[in-house]
Amino acid sequence: MDQVNYPIVIIVVIAVIILLVWIIRRNQKDEKKLEQDIIQSELKPEENDDKEIET
Repeated sequence: MDQVNYPIVIIVVIAVIILLVWIIRRNQKDEKKLEQDIIQSELKPEENDDKEIET
């Protein structure tokens, strides 16, 4: 129990770091897309299907 398998520990640490970097990048891309979608939805006029009232 006193021996530590360093190659396995190194592989796991590298895998965790790669996973974290991938998640952070993905989150940033999703955040940018969400911001663009919100901006686009605010710029588009809402469609009005109501007919004008004739007098």
